[in-house]
Amino acid sequence: MILQPYHLYIERTDASRNMARYYAMSIEPNLFGDICLLRKWGRIGSNGQMMVHHFGREDEAVGLFLDLLRQKRKRGYRPRAVKAT
Repeated sequence: MILQPYHLYIERTDASRNMARYYAMSIEPNLFGDICLLRKWGRIGSNGQMMVHHFGREDEAVGLFLDLLRQKRKRGYRPRAVKAT
């Protein structure tokens, strides 16, 4: 059972390099009671790719979640900017 929801969506854009990428992660249980870290990434507007990691304990999944978040932040990924209307 997951004690706290973990969902993340971040983007990295650079118009000069024609770069528009997204990275999404979430920790969710599967039907067999395992804890899964779902990772999705690709070009903004595309289906991209997906990878699923299976864990026996939530703290293992959270550890990988936080490690990946640190790596992506170092590479320039940030939460989606909200446009003012």
